[in-house]
Amino acid sequence: MAAAAECDVVMAATEPELLDDEEAKREAETFKEQGNAYYAKKDYNEAYNYYTKAIDMCPKNASYYGNRAATLMMLGRFREALGDAQQSVRLDDSFVRGHLREGKCHLSLGNAMAACRSFQRALELDHKNAQAQQEFKNANAVMEYEKIAEADFEKRDFRKVVFCMDRALEFAPACHRFKILKAECLAMLGRYPEAQSVASDILRMDSTNADALYVRGLCLYYEDCIEKAVQFFIQALRMAPDHEKACIACRNAKALKAKKEDGNKAFKEGNYKLAYELYTEALGIDPNNIKTNAKLYCNRGTVNSKLRKLDDAIEDCTNAVKLDDTYIKAYLRRAQCYMDTEQYEEAVRDYEKVYQTEKTKEHKQLLKNAQLELKKSKRKDYYKILGVDKNASEDEIKKAYRKRALMHHPDRHSGASAEVQKEEEKKFKEVGEAFTILSDPKKKTRYDSGQDLDEEGMNMGGELAGPFFSLSASGPGNFFFQFG
Repeated sequence: MAAAAECDVVMAATEPELLDDEEAKREAETFKEQGNAYYAKKDYNEAYNYYTKAIDMCPKNASYYGNRAATLMMLGRFREALGDAQQSVRLDDSFVRGHLREGKCHLSLGNAMAACRSFQRALELDHKNAQAQQEFKNANAVMEYEKIAEADFEKRDFRKVVFCMDRALEFAPACHRFKILKAECLAMLGRYPEAQSVASDILRMDSTNADALYVRGLCLYYEDCIEKAVQFFIQALRMAPDHEKACIACRNAKALKAKKEDGNKAFKEGNYKLAYELYTEALGIDPNNIKTNAKLYCNRGTVNSKLRKLDDAIEDCTNAVKLDDTYIKAYLRRAQCYMDTEQYEEAVRDYEKVYQTEKTKEHKQLLKNAQLELKKSKRKDYYKILGVDKNASEDEIKKAYRKRALMHHPDRHSGASAEVQKEEEKKFKEVGEAFTILSDPKKKTRYDSGQDLDEEGMNMGGELAGPFFSLSASGPGNFFFQFG
Protein backbone atom coordinates (compact mmCIF):
# COMPACT_ATOMS: atom_id res chain seq x y z
CA MET A 1 0.00 0.00 0.00
CA ALA A 2 2.86 2.28 0.81
CA ALA A 3 4.31 1.62 -2.66
CA ALA A 4 0.96 2.37 -4.28
CA ALA A 5 0.65 5.59 -2.34
CA GLU A 6 4.15 6.55 -3.39
CA CYS A 7 3.21 5.88 -7.06
CA ASP A 8 0.12 8.07 -6.74
CA VAL A 9 2.24 10.85 -5.34
CA VAL A 10 4.66 10.59 -8.29
CA MET A 11 1.79 10.60 -10.82
CA ALA A 12 0.20 13.54 -9.08
CA ALA A 13 3.48 15.42 -9.30
CA THR A 14 4.06 14.74 -12.99
CA GLU A 15 0.52 15.01 -14.36
CA PRO A 16 0.28 18.84 -14.22
CA GLU A 17 3.58 19.13 -16.22
CA LEU A 18 2.12 16.95 -18.99
CA LEU A 19 -0.92 19.14 -19.07
CA ASP A 20 1.36 22.22 -19.24
CA ASP A 21 3.15 20.83 -22.34
CA GLU A 22 -0.12 20.28 -24.11
CA GLU A 23 -1.34 23.68 -23.09
CA ALA A 24 1.95 25.20 -24.30
CA LYS A 25 1.51 23.51 -27.68
CA ARG A 26 -2.03 24.80 -28.00
CA GLU A 27 -0.95 28.29 -27.04
CA ALA A 28 1.99 28.11 -29.46
CA GLU A 29 -0.40 27.10 -32.26
CA THR A 30 -2.62 30.04 -31.38
CA PHE A 31 0.36 32.38 -31.65
CA LYS A 32 1.33 30.78 -34.94
CA GLU A 33 -2.20 31.28 -36.35
CA GLN A 34 -2.14 34.90 -35.26
CA GLY A 35 1.28 35.24 -36.92
CA ASN A 36 -0.13 33.72 -40.11
CA ALA A 37 -2.98 36.24 -40.07
CA TYR A 38 -0.61 39.17 -39.75
CA TYR A 39 1.65 37.68 -42.44
CA ALA A 40 -1.33 37.48 -44.81
CA LYS A 41 -2.02 41.16 -44.10
CA LYS A 42 1.67 41.90 -44.87
CA ASP A 43 2.17 43.21 -41.34
CA TYR A 44 5.48 41.38 -41.06
CA ASN A 45 6.65 43.03 -37.85
CA GLU A 46 3.59 41.80 -35.94
CA ALA A 47 3.85 38.41 -37.66
CA TYR A 48 7.47 38.22 -36.47
CA ASN A 49 6.40 38.98 -32.88
CA TYR A 50 3.78 36.20 -32.82
CA TYR A 51 6.06 33.61 -34.44
CA THR A 52 8.65 34.48 -31.81
CA LYS A 53 6.06 33.90 -29.07
CA ALA A 54 5.21 30.53 -30.65
CA ILE A 55 8.93 29.58 -30.66
CA ASP A 56 9.27 30.64 -27.02
CA MET A 57 6.36 28.37 -26.11
CA CYS A 58 7.55 25.47 -28.26
CA PRO A 59 11.24 25.84 -29.27
CA LYS A 60 11.46 22.40 -30.91
CA ASN A 61 8.92 23.04 -33.66
CA ALA A 62 10.62 23.34 -37.06
CA SER A 63 7.67 25.04 -38.81
CA TYR A 64 7.69 27.97 -36.36
CA TYR A 65 11.32 28.72 -37.24
CA GLY A 66 10.43 28.28 -40.90
CA ASN A 67 7.58 30.77 -40.63
CA ARG A 68 9.69 33.31 -38.79
CA ALA A 69 12.42 32.85 -41.41
CA ALA A 70 9.87 33.65 -44.15
CA THR A 71 8.82 36.78 -42.24
CA LEU A 72 12.41 37.96 -41.78
CA MET A 73 13.00 37.45 -45.50
CA MET A 74 10.06 39.72 -46.26
CA LEU A 75 11.61 42.31 -43.94
CA GLY A 76 14.90 42.02 -45.82
CA ARG A 77 16.71 40.62 -42.77
CA PHE A 78 18.23 37.70 -44.65
CA ARG A 79 21.08 36.95 -42.26
CA GLU A 80 18.69 36.47 -39.33
CA ALA A 81 16.31 34.58 -41.60
CA LEU A 82 19.16 32.21 -42.55
CA GLY A 83 19.70 31.36 -38.88
CA ASP A 84 16.02 30.47 -38.43
CA ALA A 85 15.89 28.45 -41.67
CA GLN A 86 18.98 26.49 -40.65
CA GLN A 87 17.47 25.81 -37.23
CA SER A 88 14.27 24.57 -38.87
CA VAL A 89 16.11 21.93 -40.94
CA ARG A 90 18.26 20.94 -37.96
CA LEU A 91 15.04 20.13 -36.12
CA ASP A 92 13.52 18.41 -39.16
CA ASP A 93 15.79 17.50 -42.07
CA SER A 94 12.76 16.43 -44.14
CA PHE A 95 11.29 19.96 -43.96
CA VAL A 96 11.36 20.90 -47.66
CA ARG A 97 10.26 24.49 -47.22
CA GLY A 98 12.98 24.89 -44.59
CA HIS A 99 15.63 23.85 -47.11
CA LEU A 100 14.08 26.14 -49.73
CA ARG A 101 14.19 29.10 -47.35
CA GLU A 102 17.75 28.31 -46.31
CA GLY A 103 18.77 28.23 -49.99
CA LYS A 104 16.89 31.45 -50.72
CA CYS A 105 18.67 33.22 -47.84
CA HIS A 106 22.07 31.96 -48.99
CA LEU A 107 21.29 33.14 -52.53
CA SER A 108 20.03 36.56 -51.40
CA LEU A 109 23.25 37.03 -49.44
CA GLY A 110 25.34 36.07 -52.49
CA ASN A 111 26.45 32.59 -51.40
CA ALA A 112 25.27 30.79 -54.53
CA MET A 113 27.24 27.59 -53.89
CA ALA A 114 25.66 27.07 -50.45
CA ALA A 115 22.29 27.92 -52.00
CA CYS A 116 22.77 25.15 -54.58
CA ARG A 117 23.36 22.60 -51.80
CA SER A 118 20.14 23.63 -50.04
CA PHE A 119 18.09 23.43 -53.24
CA GLN A 120 19.64 20.07 -54.10
CA ARG A 121 18.56 18.74 -50.70
CA ALA A 122 15.03 20.04 -51.30
CA LEU A 123 14.98 18.23 -54.66
CA GLU A 124 16.20 15.00 -53.03
CA LEU A 125 13.16 15.21 -50.75
CA ASP A 126 10.78 16.30 -53.54
CA HIS A 127 12.30 15.91 -56.99
CA LYS A 128 9.26 17.47 -58.69
CA ASN A 129 9.33 20.65 -56.62
CA ALA A 130 9.11 23.43 -59.25
CA GLN A 131 10.35 26.17 -56.91
CA ALA A 132 13.44 24.18 -55.98
CA GLN A 133 14.15 23.52 -59.67
CA GLN A 134 13.88 27.19 -60.59
CA GLU A 135 15.90 28.42 -57.62
CA PHE A 136 18.62 25.88 -58.39
CA LYS A 137 18.85 27.38 -61.91
CA ASN A 138 18.97 30.89 -60.44
CA ALA A 139 21.81 29.95 -58.10
CA ASN A 140 23.83 28.50 -60.98
CA ALA A 141 23.18 31.66 -63.03
CA VAL A 142 24.55 33.80 -60.18
CA MET A 143 27.69 31.65 -60.01
CA GLU A 144 28.16 32.12 -63.75
CA TYR A 145 27.69 35.93 -63.52
CA GLU A 146 30.22 36.00 -60.70
CA LYS A 147 32.74 34.04 -62.75
CA ILE A 148 32.32 36.30 -65.81
CA ALA A 149 32.56 39.45 -63.69
CA GLU A 150 35.79 38.30 -62.09
CA ALA A 151 37.40 37.70 -65.51
CA ASP A 152 36.11 41.02 -66.91
CA PHE A 153 37.38 42.96 -63.90
CA GLU A 154 40.88 41.64 -64.65
CA LYS A 155 40.41 42.80 -68.27
CA ARG A 156 39.25 46.20 -66.95
CA ASP A 157 35.95 45.79 -68.80
CA PHE A 158 34.10 47.60 -66.04
CA ARG A 159 30.86 48.10 -67.98
CA LYS A 160 30.45 44.36 -68.39
CA VAL A 161 31.17 43.81 -64.69
CA VAL A 162 28.40 46.29 -63.81
CA PHE A 163 26.06 44.43 -66.17
CA CYS A 164 26.88 41.06 -64.56
CA MET A 165 26.48 42.43 -61.04
CA ASP A 166 23.12 43.97 -61.90
CA ARG A 167 21.92 40.58 -63.15
CA ALA A 168 23.33 38.78 -60.08
CA LEU A 169 21.76 41.31 -57.69
CA GLU A 170 18.33 40.49 -59.12
CA PHE A 171 18.71 37.13 -57.33
CA ALA A 172 21.05 38.30 -54.54
CA PRO A 173 19.65 41.70 -53.46
CA ALA A 174 21.32 41.60 -50.04
CA CYS A 175 24.82 40.73 -51.22
CA HIS A 176 27.18 43.50 -50.12
CA ARG A 177 30.05 41.92 -52.04
CA PHE A 178 28.24 42.25 -55.37
CA LYS A 179 27.16 45.81 -54.55
CA ILE A 180 30.71 46.82 -53.63
CA LEU A 181 32.13 45.35 -56.86
CA LYS A 182 29.47 47.19 -58.86
CA ALA A 183 30.19 50.45 -56.99
CA GLU A 184 33.94 50.12 -57.54
CA CYS A 185 33.42 49.62 -61.27
CA LEU A 186 31.01 52.56 -61.45
CA ALA A 187 33.74 54.68 -59.85
CA MET A 188 36.27 53.43 -62.42
CA LEU A 189 33.79 54.41 -65.16
CA GLY A 190 33.47 57.92 -63.72
CA ARG A 191 29.86 57.37 -62.60
CA TYR A 192 30.62 58.74 -59.15
CA PRO A 193 27.11 59.66 -57.91
CA GLU A 194 25.87 56.12 -58.61
CA ALA A 195 28.92 54.57 -56.96
CA GLN A 196 28.59 56.80 -53.90
CA SER A 197 24.89 55.99 -53.61
CA VAL A 198 25.58 52.24 -53.51
CA ALA A 199 28.39 52.64 -50.94
CA SER A 200 26.32 55.00 -48.78
CA ASP A 201 23.41 52.54 -48.71
CA ILE A 202 25.73 49.86 -47.35
CA LEU A 203 27.27 52.25 -44.78
CA ARG A 204 23.80 53.15 -43.48
CA MET A 205 23.32 49.48 -42.64
CA ASP A 206 26.94 48.84 -41.59
CA SER A 207 29.02 51.91 -40.81
CA THR A 208 32.14 49.76 -40.28
CA ASN A 209 32.10 48.12 -43.73
CA ALA A 210 35.68 48.62 -44.92
CA ASP A 211 34.84 47.91 -48.58
CA ALA A 212 32.13 50.58 -48.63
CA LEU A 213 34.45 53.07 -46.92
CA TYR A 214 37.07 52.31 -49.56
CA VAL A 215 34.61 52.93 -52.42
CA ARG A 216 33.46 56.23 -50.88
CA GLY A 217 37.12 57.26 -50.68
CA LEU A 218 37.73 56.09 -54.26
CA CYS A 219 34.91 58.30 -55.58
CA LEU A 220 36.30 61.34 -53.76
CA TYR A 221 39.82 60.49 -54.97
CA TYR A 222 38.70 60.31 -58.60
CA GLU A 223 36.77 63.58 -58.20
CA ASP A 224 40.03 65.27 -57.14
CA CYS A 225 38.90 65.65 -53.50
CA ILE A 226 42.11 63.99 -52.37
CA GLU A 227 42.24 65.12 -48.74
CA LYS A 228 38.72 63.82 -48.00
CA ALA A 229 39.53 60.62 -49.90
CA VAL A 230 42.56 59.94 -47.68
CA GLN A 231 40.34 60.22 -44.59
CA PHE A 232 38.03 57.49 -45.91
CA PHE A 233 40.96 55.25 -46.88
CA ILE A 234 42.42 55.62 -43.37
CA GLN A 235 39.03 54.79 -41.86
CA ALA A 236 38.76 51.69 -44.07
CA LEU A 237 42.23 50.59 -42.96
CA ARG A 238 41.23 51.01 -39.30
CA MET A 239 38.34 48.60 -39.90
CA ALA A 240 40.48 46.22 -41.98
CA PRO A 241 44.26 46.84 -41.65
CA ASP A 242 45.00 44.32 -44.44
CA HIS A 243 42.67 45.95 -46.99
CA GLU A 244 45.09 45.94 -49.93
CA LYS A 245 43.10 48.22 -52.27
CA ALA A 246 42.58 50.86 -49.59
CA CYS A 247 46.27 50.72 -48.74
CA ILE A 248 47.35 51.25 -52.38
CA ALA A 249 44.78 53.99 -52.95
CA CYS A 250 45.82 55.80 -49.78
CA ARG A 251 49.48 55.67 -50.78
CA ASN A 252 48.71 56.94 -54.32
CA ALA A 253 46.49 59.72 -53.03
CA LYS A 254 49.15 61.01 -50.64
CA ALA A 255 51.87 60.82 -53.31
CA LEU A 256 49.70 62.56 -55.90
CA LYS A 257 48.79 65.36 -53.51
CA ALA A 258 52.43 65.91 -52.52
CA LYS A 259 53.77 65.96 -56.13
CA LYS A 260 51.04 68.29 -57.34
CA GLU A 261 51.61 70.72 -54.47
CA ASP A 262 55.38 70.64 -55.03
CA GLY A 263 54.83 71.33 -58.73
CA ASN A 264 52.54 74.27 -57.95
CA LYS A 265 55.12 75.68 -55.54
CA ALA A 266 57.93 75.41 -58.12
CA PHE A 267 55.72 77.10 -60.73
CA LYS A 268 54.89 80.03 -58.41
CA GLU A 269 58.59 80.46 -57.71
CA GLY A 270 59.29 80.62 -61.45
CA ASN A 271 61.23 77.36 -61.49
CA TYR A 272 59.48 76.05 -64.61
CA LYS A 273 61.90 73.25 -65.35
CA LEU A 274 61.41 71.74 -61.88
CA ALA A 275 57.64 72.27 -62.10
CA TYR A 276 57.62 70.40 -65.41
CA GLU A 277 59.50 67.45 -63.87
CA LEU A 278 57.21 67.30 -60.81
CA TYR A 279 54.00 67.41 -62.87
CA THR A 280 55.42 64.68 -65.12
CA GLU A 281 56.21 62.50 -62.09
CA ALA A 282 52.70 63.11 -60.71
CA LEU A 283 51.17 61.98 -64.02
CA GLY A 284 52.92 58.63 -63.64
CA ILE A 285 51.41 57.82 -60.24
CA ASP A 286 47.90 56.72 -61.21
CA PRO A 287 46.67 56.70 -64.83
CA ASN A 288 43.14 55.90 -63.59
CA ASN A 289 42.73 59.24 -61.81
CA ILE A 290 41.27 61.06 -64.81
CA LYS A 291 40.21 64.32 -63.20
CA THR A 292 43.46 64.96 -61.33
CA ASN A 293 45.52 63.93 -64.36
CA ALA A 294 43.55 66.35 -66.55
CA LYS A 295 44.57 69.16 -64.20
CA LEU A 296 48.17 67.96 -64.16
CA TYR A 297 48.29 67.96 -67.98
CA CYS A 298 46.86 71.47 -68.05
CA ASN A 299 49.37 72.62 -65.42
CA ARG A 300 52.22 71.12 -67.42
CA GLY A 301 50.83 72.78 -70.53
CA THR A 302 51.00 76.12 -68.72
CA VAL A 303 54.64 75.40 -67.83
CA ASN A 304 55.42 74.56 -71.46
CA SER A 305 53.80 77.80 -72.61
CA LYS A 306 56.01 79.71 -70.16
CA LEU A 307 59.01 77.87 -71.62
CA ARG A 308 57.71 78.83 -75.11
CA LYS A 309 57.34 75.17 -76.03
CA LEU A 310 53.98 75.93 -77.57
CA ASP A 311 53.51 72.69 -79.52
CA ASP A 312 54.15 70.69 -76.33
CA ALA A 313 51.76 72.98 -74.45
CA ILE A 314 49.05 72.33 -77.06
CA GLU A 315 49.63 68.57 -76.79
CA ASP A 316 49.32 68.68 -72.98
CA CYS A 317 46.10 70.69 -73.14
CA THR A 318 44.73 68.26 -75.74
CA ASN A 319 45.46 65.38 -73.36
CA ALA A 320 43.69 67.29 -70.60
CA VAL A 321 40.46 67.75 -72.59
CA LYS A 322 40.58 64.13 -73.76
CA LEU A 323 40.41 63.13 -70.10
CA ASP A 324 37.86 65.79 -69.16
CA ASP A 325 35.97 67.38 -72.06
CA THR A 326 34.32 69.89 -69.69
CA TYR A 327 37.64 71.36 -68.51
CA ILE A 328 37.30 75.03 -69.52
CA LYS A 329 40.74 76.06 -68.29
CA ALA A 330 42.44 73.56 -70.63
CA TYR A 331 40.46 74.83 -73.64
CA LEU A 332 41.40 78.42 -72.78
CA ARG A 333 45.08 77.55 -72.40
CA ARG A 334 45.13 75.62 -75.68
CA ALA A 335 43.28 78.41 -77.50
CA GLN A 336 45.88 80.95 -76.35
CA CYS A 337 48.67 78.67 -77.59
CA TYR A 338 46.87 78.35 -80.93
CA MET A 339 46.69 82.16 -81.09
CA ASP A 340 50.40 82.43 -80.30
CA THR A 341 51.22 79.98 -83.10
CA GLU A 342 48.79 81.68 -85.51
CA GLN A 343 46.51 78.62 -85.73
CA TYR A 344 43.45 80.83 -85.68
CA GLU A 345 40.83 78.36 -86.90
CA GLU A 346 41.71 76.02 -84.04
CA ALA A 347 41.68 78.94 -81.59
CA VAL A 348 38.21 79.99 -82.75
CA ARG A 349 36.96 76.44 -82.34
CA ASP A 350 38.20 76.27 -78.74
CA TYR A 351 36.85 79.72 -77.82
CA GLU A 352 33.47 78.79 -79.32
CA LYS A 353 33.41 75.69 -77.11
CA VAL A 354 34.25 77.80 -74.06
CA TYR A 355 31.65 80.48 -74.87
CA GLN A 356 28.93 77.88 -75.44
CA THR A 357 29.68 76.48 -71.97
CA GLU A 358 30.19 79.76 -70.11
CA LYS A 359 28.69 82.82 -71.78
CA THR A 360 30.74 85.52 -70.05
CA LYS A 361 31.83 88.91 -71.46
CA GLU A 362 35.46 87.86 -71.19
CA HIS A 363 34.91 84.67 -73.19
CA LYS A 364 32.88 86.56 -75.79
CA GLN A 365 35.72 89.06 -76.26
CA LEU A 366 38.30 86.28 -76.58
CA LEU A 367 36.17 84.66 -79.27
CA LYS A 368 35.78 87.97 -81.13
CA ASN A 369 39.54 88.55 -81.03
CA ALA A 370 40.22 85.06 -82.42
CA GLN A 371 37.61 85.52 -85.17
CA LEU A 372 39.21 88.84 -86.11
CA GLU A 373 42.68 87.30 -86.28
CA LEU A 374 41.28 84.46 -88.38
CA LYS A 375 39.74 86.97 -90.79
CA LYS A 376 43.00 88.91 -90.95
CA SER A 377 44.99 85.74 -91.56
CA LYS A 378 42.97 84.98 -94.68
CA ARG A 379 44.11 88.26 -96.32
CA LYS A 380 47.57 88.92 -97.69
CA ASP A 381 50.09 89.27 -94.88
CA TYR A 382 51.78 92.52 -95.87
CA TYR A 383 54.21 92.33 -92.99
CA LYS A 384 55.30 88.90 -94.16
CA ILE A 385 55.61 90.09 -97.76
CA LEU A 386 58.02 92.84 -96.66
CA GLY A 387 59.70 90.56 -94.09
CA VAL A 388 59.12 92.87 -91.12
CA ASP A 389 57.62 92.55 -87.67
CA LYS A 390 54.13 93.90 -86.98
CA ASN A 391 55.67 96.53 -84.71
CA ALA A 392 58.16 97.74 -87.37
CA SER A 393 58.84 101.49 -87.58
CA GLU A 394 58.27 103.63 -90.68
CA ASP A 395 62.00 103.58 -91.49
CA GLU A 396 62.17 99.79 -91.10
CA ILE A 397 59.23 99.43 -93.48
CA LYS A 398 60.93 101.68 -96.09
CA LYS A 399 64.22 99.78 -95.85
CA ALA A 400 62.45 96.45 -96.18
CA TYR A 401 60.51 97.71 -99.17
CA ARG A 402 63.71 98.81 -100.97
CA LYS A 403 65.33 95.43 -100.33
CA ARG A 404 62.33 93.35 -101.49
CA ALA A 405 61.59 95.60 -104.48
CA LEU A 406 65.16 95.24 -105.73
CA MET A 407 64.99 91.51 -105.18
CA HIS A 408 61.86 91.03 -107.31
CA HIS A 409 62.19 93.85 -109.88
CA PRO A 410 61.27 92.54 -113.37
CA ASP A 411 64.42 94.04 -115.00
CA ARG A 412 66.50 91.87 -112.71
CA HIS A 413 64.87 88.72 -114.06
CA SER A 414 64.69 89.64 -117.75
CA GLY A 415 66.88 86.71 -118.68
CA ALA A 416 64.83 84.15 -116.75
CA SER A 417 62.15 81.86 -118.15
CA ALA A 418 58.68 83.22 -118.81
CA GLU A 419 57.32 81.34 -115.79
CA VAL A 420 59.94 82.82 -113.41
CA GLN A 421 59.42 86.34 -114.88
CA LYS A 422 55.68 86.03 -114.26
CA GLU A 423 56.19 84.88 -110.65
CA GLU A 424 58.72 87.63 -109.88
CA GLU A 425 56.46 90.27 -111.42
CA LYS A 426 53.63 89.08 -109.18
CA LYS A 427 55.87 89.30 -106.09
CA PHE A 428 57.08 92.75 -107.14
CA LYS A 429 53.51 94.00 -107.32
CA GLU A 430 52.71 92.47 -103.91
CA VAL A 431 55.74 94.28 -102.42
CA GLY A 432 54.46 97.57 -103.80
CA GLU A 433 50.95 96.82 -102.58
CA ALA A 434 52.27 96.02 -99.09
CA PHE A 435 54.28 99.25 -98.96
CA THR A 436 51.31 101.30 -100.15
CA ILE A 437 49.28 100.08 -97.15
CA LEU A 438 51.92 99.96 -94.43
CA SER A 439 53.46 103.35 -95.26
CA ASP A 440 50.10 105.12 -94.98
CA PRO A 441 49.13 105.53 -91.28
CA LYS A 442 45.40 105.55 -91.98
CA LYS A 443 45.49 102.48 -94.24
CA LYS A 444 47.86 100.69 -91.89
CA THR A 445 45.50 101.27 -88.94
CA ARG A 446 42.55 99.90 -90.91
CA TYR A 447 44.61 96.91 -92.02
CA ASP A 448 45.85 96.19 -88.48
CA SER A 449 42.31 96.39 -87.09
CA GLY A 450 41.06 93.83 -89.60
CA GLN A 451 38.83 96.18 -91.56
CA ASP A 452 38.23 95.56 -95.24
CA LEU A 453 40.60 97.74 -97.23
CA ASP A 454 38.37 97.75 -100.31
CA GLU A 455 35.57 99.55 -98.45
CA GLU A 456 36.88 103.03 -99.27
CA GLY A 457 38.14 102.28 -102.75
CA MET A 458 41.76 101.67 -101.87
CA ASN A 459 42.23 99.72 -105.12
CA MET A 460 44.26 96.89 -103.68
CA GLY A 461 43.75 94.89 -106.81
CA GLY A 462 44.61 97.79 -109.14
CA GLU A 463 47.84 99.31 -110.26
CA LEU A 464 50.70 99.78 -107.90
CA ALA A 465 50.64 103.20 -106.22
CA GLY A 466 54.06 103.04 -104.66
CA PRO A 467 57.55 104.40 -105.23
CA PHE A 468 59.03 104.37 -108.71
CA PHE A 469 61.85 101.92 -109.46
CA SER A 470 64.34 101.90 -112.28
CA LEU A 471 67.33 99.66 -112.97
CA SER A 472 70.10 101.09 -115.20
CA ALA A 473 71.81 98.99 -117.83
CA SER A 474 75.26 100.06 -116.71
CA GLY A 475 75.79 97.06 -114.54
CA PRO A 476 74.82 95.22 -111.40
CA GLY A 477 74.12 97.30 -108.40
CA ASN A 478 73.55 100.58 -110.37
CA PHE A 479 69.88 101.05 -109.38
CA PHE A 480 67.91 104.26 -109.30
CA PHE A 481 65.40 104.42 -106.41
CA GLN A 482 62.91 107.21 -106.12
CA PHE A 483 59.72 107.69 -104.09
CA GLY A 484 56.97 108.96 -106.35
